[in-house]
Amino acid sequence: MSKSSGSAITPIEQQDVGQVTTKSDTATVAIQVLQGKSKKGFFARLLPFLGPAFIASVAYMDPGNFATNIQGGAQFGYMLLWVIVASNLMAMLIQSLSAKLGIATGLNLAEHCRERFPPWLVWIMWALMEIVAMATDLAEFLGAALGFNLLFHIPLLAAGILTAIITFVILGLERYGFRPLEAVITAFVGVIALSYLAEMIMGRPDWGQIGYHAVVPQFSGTESVLLASGILGATVMPHVIFLHSALTQGRIVTRDPGQLRRLFRFELLDVVIAMGAAGLINMAMLIVAASTFYAEGLTNVGSIEEAHRTLTPLLGSASSWIFAVSLLASGLSSATVGTMAGQVIMQGFLRRHIPPWLRRLVTMIPSLIVIAIGLDPTRTLVISQVVLSFGLPFAVIPLVYFTSKKEIMITLVNHRVTTLVASVVAALIVALNMFLLYQTLFGGE
Repeated sequence: MSKSSGSAITPIEQQDVGQVTTKSDTATVAIQVLQGKSKKGFFARLLPFLGPAFIASVAYMDPGNFATNIQGGAQFGYMLLWVIVASNLMAMLIQSLSAKLGIATGLNLAEHCRERFPPWLVWIMWALMEIVAMATDLAEFLGAALGFNLLFHIPLLAAGILTAIITFVILGLERYGFRPLEAVITAFVGVIALSYLAEMIMGRPDWGQIGYHAVVPQFSGTESVLLASGILGATVMPHVIFLHSALTQGRIVTRDPGQLRRLFRFELLDVVIAMGAAGLINMAMLIVAASTFYAEGLTNVGSIEEAHRTLTPLLGSASSWIFAVSLLASGLSSATVGTMAGQVIMQGFLRRHIPPWLRRLVTMIPSLIVIAIGLDPTRTLVISQVVLSFGLPFAVIPLVYFTSKKEIMITLVNHRVTTLVASVVAALIVALNMFLLYQTLFGGE
């Protein structure tokens, strides 16, 4: 791969993370739209640009989010809905910057770090991000394994191996271009959304309270502040920031400044739609917990297994089955996305090409080992989120820095207001993650 040397567009190396050249049908149609040659309706013109953000959005409804949102709803009812709304707005901003970096430069975030930072820092960042990728896979594999276990009573280790096999199959779709993989991930997101829509209908929530707490900030004691910090601080995952820039860097390629701006506007809509859906699903998770567990006085429901078991007497057997299906869809989709992120991290930081199956296996093995030795799934999910906190500054800070540089971004450089807001958001996210990390490690002493 050639160095960018300050150029806005650089030669794009073929990646095995779902990128293809502009010869694909989808990319060809997209270029026609950007050139103003398409006479189709707005949605038909938007469709070729939808996809990357839907893959990235999976990280915002992974099994770790299940545990956090269930605990928040069970303990405090609808009170912390506003935290999810605020978190989602921050996620939209960060993910739009990540998508813009890939579009404007033809390089992903890891590649920019490799080319602009000293080698010693690059190696440290790579090692840290590999640990982050493994921690990510740990949470996702555990979630999918729990889904298989709750649905089919498959032992966790066998369920983890089954998750690995299915993940390989899904990732194998990359050889057919980016569209099939995007379609499968979007279908998983749809399953999660429909599952929680059904759960909400069964739970009969208080819509007046939902509307109020979605926009009015409120706390109730130290525990609610800590839990809100957990929800907000763990929302923006470092691995998906790296991944999103890789998903857009070679998906649709243009060098024309006007077309670049139009391309980013379409991708911004992709981010708003996908992240908006993810936010609604997260709100639905908390709403279901609030309308069932909190309403019945079951404020101590804190694990995924307890939530599944307790839903049956409250809403009937169908509700617990739907919950398990949504967890399985979440685990499988997020495990796939986490493995893709591992590919981007190794290839971007080190410029090393190793067999794709080997790269994928590296991040899966620790997850299977943890399942095999029988660690508590919910506790392990929490620890994995703490590990992710270490890597967050190394993703958010470089992203804001690179996208604010005219010599890097050229046409798509951040507006000063965008950089200011993104810097505040980055500082807040990092501070909350560090606070959450401190409380997790030392809060009980």
